[in-house]
Formats: sequence, C-alpha cells, structure tokens
Amino acid sequence: MDEKEWWPPVSARTRHYRDLLVWQKAMELARAVYRETEALPKTEMYGLQSQMRRAAVSVPSNIAEGHGRLNDGHFRQFLATSRGSLFELQTQMELASDLKLLDEVRIKALMEQCEEVARLMNGLLAALQSS
Repeated sequence: MDEKEWWPPVSARTRHYRDLLVWQKAMELARAVYRETEALPKTEMYGLQSQMRRAAVSVPSNIAEGHGRLNDGHFRQFLATSRGSLFELQTQMELASDLKLLDEVRIKALMEQCEEVARLMNGLLAALQSS
C-alpha cells in the first residue's frame, strides 16, 4: 500500500508530529517548566512541582498522541485535552506566583511561552475545523 493511500488528506496535518510548530513550542515549554521548578522549595516536590511538571508534559504528549490517531476528530479532541493541560499549568504558575514560590520574572517568561503555545494550538484547531 502506497503511503499516500493511508494518510488522511488534511491540510493541517504533517507527516510527523515533530514537524508541528505547536508541538516544538510545547516541548520547549515543558523543558523550561522542568528547569524553573527546580527552584521550588523541597516541600513542593510532591505538590506544586510535580503537578506543574505533569501538566507541562501533558501538553506536547497529547498533541503527539492526537496526531497519531490519524483522524481529525480525535486529533481535535486530544488538542482540546492539551489545551486544558496548558490552562492547568497557567493556573499552577499563578498560584506559585501568588505564594511567592517562583520569581516573577521566571513566571512571566513561562506565561509568555504558554500564550504562544495557546495561539498556535488555536490556529491548528481552526485549521482542522475548516478542513
């Protein structure tokens, strides 16, 4: 079977999830969250640090899993889950900021990365919706 025969003809799709800019940016965000949460107090190891890392990892993971489903409906569903994890992460960062657990400059930089990922994700969702 020729590869073109099984690949869905969708303009918003790439051959590999790694080609998606939103996945690349989500991976950068996850790495940044891991680095920045090192600064959290050890008392947060099983609390906020763990929650933030889990949410950050969930963002690119769900993008990749949805892409692998080869179905636009499933892809949109996984993108929505990824978007939810992104908002969860933003909420956790806001809490870390309110509790003065992370430096404001660090939080601001992470929030900007979250906003960029959200914009890219919204664009991909719109492209999938119109296809």
